Amino acid sequence: MSTPAEPDIEVRTVADDEFTDWIRAVNVGFLRPPTVSDQYARALRANSDLDRVQGASDGGRCVATFRSFAQELTTVGGAALPVSAVSGVTVTPTHRRRGLLTRMMAAELAAARERGEVASTLIAAEYPIYGRYGYGPAAHITEWEIDTARAGLDPRWAAPADGGSVELVDLADAAKLGVEVFERFRPTRAGAISRDRRWWDLATGAARRDEPWTEPFFAVYRTADGEPAGFVRYRADDKWSDAKLPENTATVADLIALTPEAERALWHYLCSIDWIRKVRTGRRAPDDLLPLLLPNPRAARIVTHSDYLWLRLLDVVRVLEARTYAAEGAVVLEVVDPAGLAAGRFLLEAGEGGARCAPTTRSAELTLDVKELASLYLGDESAERLLALGRVAEERAGAAARTDELFRTAGRPWCPDMF
Repeated sequence: MSTPAEPDIEVRTVADDEFTDWIRAVNVGFLRPPTVSDQYARALRANSDLDRVQGASDGGRCVATFRSFAQELTTVGGAALPVSAVSGVTVTPTHRRRGLLTRMMAAELAAARERGEVASTLIAAEYPIYGRYGYGPAAHITEWEIDTARAGLDPRWAAPADGGSVELVDLADAAKLGVEVFERFRPTRAGAISRDRRWWDLATGAARRDEPWTEPFFAVYRTADGEPAGFVRYRADDKWSDAKLPENTATVADLIALTPEAERALWHYLCSIDWIRKVRTGRRAPDDLLPLLLPNPRAARIVTHSDYLWLRLLDVVRVLEARTYAAEGAVVLEVVDPAGLAAGRFLLEAGEGGARCAPTTRSAELTLDVKELASLYLGDESAERLLALGRVAEERAGAAARTDELFRTAGRPWCPDMF
């Protein structure tokens, strides 16, 4: 449990001439070398709103960091929600357990609500931290490693059977084609988030972090009509056995496909590259098509499965009205929020024409913490499962099952991006 921070430790927004020291504190918190290059500091500063950058100062030294930025989150049905993305959260090891994160988080959530952002998102480095602030895991990821020799795919493959094509492009074209495909993809997948210009600059090397960078390969899938409908960004190592046999691994950084045909073609392309014996898929949705695209799905073994995107609701009415629902019906939710930001009793009525949500005095049917509603929101969790775990309470029998009927989705949400 955090103890109150000492009054001489000041928490406030960071001034322009303090920004490099702030980055240095971020590096310390994430166990990276503290040194910060001027080039990187200038680039990150140009992409940061200092009104959304907080730091804690003790004796003139930055000892805690917190940053947010505007983001769009795709909800079920394709609507883009204005949310606040939280990143760069650290507390220096010498200043833990003094309430610094609690103070920064409280300031950010209040400011986000004031800005009209309906929720907050983050990628949690550690699981136990953010539930205290009303965040719940809202989308998971799975990574597979494919043994290409056992996948059962035709090793003589040269082109997709559907008349499409896969071509390698240089990084200048990669940025243009990548943006085009991704912006068509984003409304189709709950959990997807917006990518700004800097995201693409970092992905293609136009901008650099303070770390070694290796130029990736970038392949585009085009339909038979020449329309770009998917892309993959990947790197490959250079490993050979003592018997001079290739043991190379292709590691996917990003694979986005608009159709199953595009997805099939890109995975087949990766698994057919000469000398590649393993393919690491990068962060995929847990219900990804990939394993079943292979004639032998056992050739893809899970190497990572974890919570990924965390969500903190700030405006229950707006977020519940923004998404679509799987059935017609109504439920009264009692939302508990110790911070008071999203607490209340709400009547959700879902129908073919959309959803209506409003505060109500009707008796509650399901009581749940705001973090549990966040886990349900994108369709990644089940109210019945939360009921079995004791994390929600039924005030009327069958309320959890009815909630699941409404919130059910055909596929699980997926956030492919780190931020």
